[in-house]
Amino acid sequence: MATKKVAVAPKKEHPQKALTNVLMRIVAVFAASGLSVLGAGAVVGIDTVQAVMLAGLLGVATVIERLARAFLDDGKLTIAEINEAFKTVDKKAN
Repeated sequence: MATKKVAVAPKKEHPQKALTNVLMRIVAVFAASGLSVLGAGAVVGIDTVQAVMLAGLLGVATVIERLARAFLDDGKLTIAEINEAFKTVDKKAN
């Protein structure tokens, strides 16, 4: 007996919950990007705190730019667009 596939519409999140999700993920991007260069700053003679701040801010700027470009397309951000923006800085994402 053949089964019929049913298309499921994407689940909508409450705007406040989506904003909290994005902000927490931005903090995680800052931490992941900053901590990944902890020792690299010392090799090139940059203060460790400055290296962490620079790497963290660069990761956050990349995500914010992607989110802004996605928002400019149609004035909305979908969950898929948000996830795609964060994949740009997550090297281990599939």
